[in-house]
Amino acid sequence: MKIGAALLACLWVGACAAPPTAGGGGIVSMNPCADATLLELVPPSRIAAISHYSQAPDSTSIPLAVARRFRGNNGTAEEVIGLKPDLVIASSFTAPSTREAFARTGLKVLYLSIPPSIEDSKAQVAEIAAAVGQQARGAALNARIDAAVAAARWRGPTAPALLWIGGNLVTGGKTLLDDMMTHAGFSNQAAHYGLTHTGHLPMERVIADPPRVMLAPEGVGHDADSRAAILRKRAIAETGLPVFQAQFPRQLVNCGGPVIPAAMNRLAAIRRSFP
Repeated sequence: MKIGAALLACLWVGACAAPPTAGGGGIVSMNPCADATLLELVPPSRIAAISHYSQAPDSTSIPLAVARRFRGNNGTAEEVIGLKPDLVIASSFTAPSTREAFARTGLKVLYLSIPPSIEDSKAQVAEIAAAVGQQARGAALNARIDAAVAAARWRGPTAPALLWIGGNLVTGGKTLLDDMMTHAGFSNQAAHYGLTHTGHLPMERVIADPPRVMLAPEGVGHDADSRAAILRKRAIAETGLPVFQAQFPRQLVNCGGPVIPAAMNRLAAIRRSFP
């Protein structure tokens, strides 16, 4: 994931003004994907708090060392309201009671859905950029996304692939990851199985109708030692399935926006590594 060099340097050496901690206005993000986009759009001093998900290894889309320089929040109405933010960025899945609490206190809230495609993710970047008054930076980020997608576009035959998110959880059709895979020269085997969105996939189904490629986050953190990962590797070895295996980092599966360029670069590198 690309984050502006000036921003990263600023965060690492502590030269930026510290984010407000309580009652100081600013932006409170309850959405980990909005966290990643905000880092591209606004200075750290405008961010009052980010989602606690961005401070956990399995759910972050930004470097942990960067995420942990910010105040985290657990998404409770009381906690967020107490910060008195100028803007709250939340998920469309936010509980009705929390929405009602925000409405009663008159908070300005931007609710974001999960984008199912690259174009939808770009539209969301533009939406966030407009909400924080940084349309030019949003346009620049979207231009980087376009460039990465164009550079990764595969013009030859597609390769059936499964993209494991962790354990036996796999990405299906009608998702942002599915769209990225398609642009990079893969056909989503999970969609071929009939799986839409994200779901669990038994290894028996994979063995009966294997893909050409398996992309998984193994080798990083607990995913390397998960029972599902161990059984998957054993099944491939014992059955002699002609499956090409490659690592796809866990941080690249959680969000779109500024994560897309890095994800497309990795998918393109994998696709170009075999016939």
